[in-house]
Amino acid sequence: MTRHDPTPRPLGSGFTASNTADDVLRDVDLTGANALVTGGYSGLGLETTLALVRAGARVFVPARRPAVAARALRDVPAARVLPLDLADLGTVPTFADEVLRSVPVLDIVIAGAGVMACPETRVGPGWEAHFAINHLGHFALVNHLAPGLTSRSRVVSVSSSGHFLSDLRWDDPHFRGDYDGWLAYAQSKTANALFALHLDALGAETGPRAYAVHPGSILTPLQRHVPREEWADLGWVRPDGSPAEGFKSPAQGAATAVWAATSPLLADHGGAYCQDCDVAEWATTDDMLVGGVKPWARDVVSAARLWELSAELTGLDEFSSVESRGTATRGPGR
Repeated sequence: MTRHDPTPRPLGSGFTASNTADDVLRDVDLTGANALVTGGYSGLGLETTLALVRAGARVFVPARRPAVAARALRDVPAARVLPLDLADLGTVPTFADEVLRSVPVLDIVIAGAGVMACPETRVGPGWEAHFAINHLGHFALVNHLAPGLTSRSRVVSVSSSGHFLSDLRWDDPHFRGDYDGWLAYAQSKTANALFALHLDALGAETGPRAYAVHPGSILTPLQRHVPREEWADLGWVRPDGSPAEGFKSPAQGAATAVWAATSPLLADHGGAYCQDCDVAEWATTDDMLVGGVKPWARDVVSAARLWELSAELTGLDEFSSVESRGTATRGPGR
């Protein structure tokens, strides 16, 4: 039987799908705040980085391609690029150590980097790439950053309505059988939501708050593995190549992540799944443009099971292992 929060309801944030990240942060002063944005030099991540910097934050930007990231952020002195490859967990401790040597506390972590519908790819000990990069890489990163995450910190995991297509494939999470790029992506987006749900539960009173967000449908470099000729068939673009109705600009797509990272309205709604700068309601259709959240992405039992699996695969569990950070039985919200 699926166990989940009571029916999630919007909080009345005052923002809508049309608002941008700058709109959300217009009256937010992040002077002195330290943030980290994975994927922070391209697409939604770049918009997120720029908005946080304009609000006063210092932003660490991990990059698999540091030279590319440095060029993208060359005019943003408050953004610091450091090398990190989420597909190679051996790079995570060095990156995290450098961040924690530089600042004692991270106020915001936005886990937004990822891959979508890529050809079958194996990383590490043979892990499927979507699950490894989109989920396990971020799981390892947040665990290594644990000493710098306090009760005032927020971790935002960027999920997607792509989670509609698949729950966790407990019998074959790495697609040892038939590979399907879209299902692999979908599973990883469900994992992103469950990760936030259980991280918040483990945080108790001394660890970070955590949230998952659906940024909306946006055309960015994330779609690089999907042939352009398929975009119209998928309903992403009009005949003239412009984004289809219901798609957001990157600036609008970055809004929900920065809202989740800063809004006081979410203080008592840890683990929430958000879209359009508010808590998302249950998905009542399979229309991804309408969005909402499916029950399997809010299942606290699955969230705990995924955490256990991830800890086993990565050899990391800095939150469950420290009693002062809380217990795994604690439910969402505080």
